[in-house]
Amino acid sequence: MRYLYLFLLLFPTLTINSQNQFTTKDISYKKALENAKIEQKPLFVMLYADWCPHCNQMKKDVFSDPEVIAFLNKNYICIWKNVEKEEGITLKNKFNTKSLPTFLFLDTNETLLYALKGEIKKTEFLAEANYALNPKMQLPYLESIFLADSGNSNKFFNYLNVLKKGKDRTELSIPTHVYLKTQSDTQLVSETNWRAIANGVTDINSREFQYVLKHQKEFAAVASQNRIDKKTESIVTELLRPYVDNLDTINYYRQREIAKSIRLQKTDSLVFKFDLTLAERTEKWQFYKKVTLEDTQRLVWNDAVFLKEIGQTYLKHISDSESLKKAVLWVNHSLELNESYDGNLLLARLYNKIKDKKSALKYAKNAKAIGKQMGWNTKDADTLLAELNSK
Repeated sequence: MRYLYLFLLLFPTLTINSQNQFTTKDISYKKALENAKIEQKPLFVMLYADWCPHCNQMKKDVFSDPEVIAFLNKNYICIWKNVEKEEGITLKNKFNTKSLPTFLFLDTNETLLYALKGEIKKTEFLAEANYALNPKMQLPYLESIFLADSGNSNKFFNYLNVLKKGKDRTELSIPTHVYLKTQSDTQLVSETNWRAIANGVTDINSREFQYVLKHQKEFAAVASQNRIDKKTESIVTELLRPYVDNLDTINYYRQREIAKSIRLQKTDSLVFKFDLTLAERTEKWQFYKKVTLEDTQRLVWNDAVFLKEIGQTYLKHISDSESLKKAVLWVNHSLELNESYDGNLLLARLYNKIKDKKSALKYAKNAKAIGKQMGWNTKDADTLLAELNSK
């Protein structure tokens, strides 16, 4: 108890309570900077949200540990800011934070020395927090060394590998393009430069990515076709997902044409799924129908679950008989791939919607038989059968 009392007396910024749970003194960012200048220490900032499970796990497992607390209070001025409150919002925007939790290591001039993101184990966190104190491992130093010799791949990767610990891929693209500008087209085809492209190129129209698309066999020889495919899928996802998430249909429709110009089965499938997600979220059922009628059989013909999902959407939102007959075809094929209770029930409902009572009865009975065999509740099938028999 005497040790704990002395510990809390000496290190008041970050403490533990009797249940070994972390607590902090709630000081402002401005006050923390002032303290950092007075004590000549860097600033440690954790950006978190109450709903973030990884943030809460870090608090529980790492920032309740006396060894971590002692290290942080000895070497840093520590503050903890909720990104949904005033100062947290400001810091989140100031340092372009995209992931939670994020840990910022700043000097007294608010220069970012080091950054980490995500859930980290105690041992790794202590190692990283130690690295952040080493001037030769800090971002400003590594950036200056790289920019002084931007064609040097070792200096580039030294900088990139530290940068990506706390930043998202879009911020990695700036130094990546600085480095790749020093490489000719033919020099791009190497294991080293493929690593640079894979880690830091995010622009689908960039010289480097367009060169990869046009020379896939050459890149497959130094990397692998699987890695090239994954990068291609990743870059299409990075292009389209923000517009889907923000329901920005105007810019989405513009960018989807760029993605579709790649003309690969995997990227076409990605665009197809993004199309349907956006159409559902914005309730653009005519667009949903157009896309599915054009490409369902080409792109998701062997995905029984996806075929049923499309069939459910048609059941709820599409009314013309010719289109519904297509949905019947797709769900029928899903049953050929995987016989199921829900597939038979869906098919019965689709037949009912196009007023084909005979077929609706057949598949409703199939659903009931499967449900009964499996010992499941067949209430939905029973209800539909009663409705059909009453007509």
